Amino acid sequence: MVALIGFGVLMASLTLAIGVGAVSIPAATVWGVIANKLVPGLVEQTWSAGREAIVWDIRFPRALLAVMVGAGLALVGASLQSVTRNPLADPHLLGISSGGAFGAILALLHTGLFLGTLTVPLFAFGGALMATAIVLGVARVADASTADRLVLAGVAVSFIVMALANTLIFLGDPRATHTVVFWMLGGLGLAQWSQLLYPLAILTTCGLWLWIRAPQLNAMTVGDETASTLGIAVDRFRLEIFVVGALITGVMVAFSGMIGFVGLMIPHIVRMIVGGDYRRVLPVSTLLGAIFLLWADIAARTLMAPEDMPIGIVTGLIGGCFFIWLLRRNRG
Repeated sequence: MVALIGFGVLMASLTLAIGVGAVSIPAATVWGVIANKLVPGLVEQTWSAGREAIVWDIRFPRALLAVMVGAGLALVGASLQSVTRNPLADPHLLGISSGGAFGAILALLHTGLFLGTLTVPLFAFGGALMATAIVLGVARVADASTADRLVLAGVAVSFIVMALANTLIFLGDPRATHTVVFWMLGGLGLAQWSQLLYPLAILTTCGLWLWIRAPQLNAMTVGDETASTLGIAVDRFRLEIFVVGALITGVMVAFSGMIGFVGLMIPHIVRMIVGGDYRRVLPVSTLLGAIFLLWADIAARTLMAPEDMPIGIVTGLIGGCFFIWLLRRNRG
């Protein structure tokens, strides 16, 4: 029932996200354009070529990217919170997003797209994986085994990685540095049909892999000893989750920039709705993450219209307030 309601809300949100903007487009026109593109001649065309271009070439790929990024970040947050037993674990707070941004900036300003369109996603994944390895190394060296100390280690690494990213910007071509503002503040305005295949493939394969391992994630929430007695190689499984999380985060950051707090907020809200079983937490987190980022993008496009506010500002404001509420709720 929750999944059906969530899917209905997602479709309604998708319709609104495509229809809202400087040029308002009715829902019938939105789905008429989409139906005609998928099955030519299925619907009688009563709209202008300009409106068709707005729907198909600009807003629809942007909305789909929002769905994939929101779903991916929520999945990563839920998985990290399980294997770290840390309710504050999030790819943004643990420095994974910062590592992805570092890799993307390195590719854009210094190496060039020598691997074609795959260059930025691959470098972003490499940067996210590097940041993950550093966080785990710092946690081990500093004996940061508790939840709060792990988050502190992640925040420290995030500051260091962002300092390195700012150094890359400083050393880069001043005429090109304005392009990296997109990755620093987050945004979906560069979405293109030709690029959506990469986040879709990663989200589908990694999401399915995580869902298959939902029983292991359930065991990890209880503790390492319990998970070990159930036959789980705890350290290896935790490393696998971090690598998969870095892959999802890196690819999403490559196409959307740094968008924080989605992975922190959504799993908490989902557990309030469906409980702690990861067989339900993961799919519902996917749905709710997609819906949340769609609405965040709607807010980013309308609050300061005709200016397009970076979506990272919207999620940062909401996420910061949620973080404070979470601290107050768990103050005991």
